[in-house]
Amino acid sequence: MSAKYAFSQGLKELRFLFCHTSPHSEATRTFLKRAYPTMKKNNPYTPIMMREALGTEPRVYARYDFGKEKLELLSGLSDKEIEEKVASLVKTA
Repeated sequence: MSAKYAFSQGLKELRFLFCHTSPHSEATRTFLKRAYPTMKKNNPYTPIMMREALGTEPRVYARYDFGKEKLELLSGLSDKEIEEKVASLVKTA
């Protein structure tokens, strides 16, 4: 799993938005509990932010050099599918 989270040099920030109580964000919360320690250990200087707000649909933003940003919606995905989406975002520069 650690190789999946070796962030590209162009990635400046990874930001997760989700609801802290809703069932539609359960897979996102599970993914973060499992994967956050590995992501942070492998990328100690890249900010990984988690924003919880009631009723928020789960999504992840990746911010790259020159202000470029990509969004992936995570609603309805399983833990494994979320892992694949995040792995593709952190490899993209």
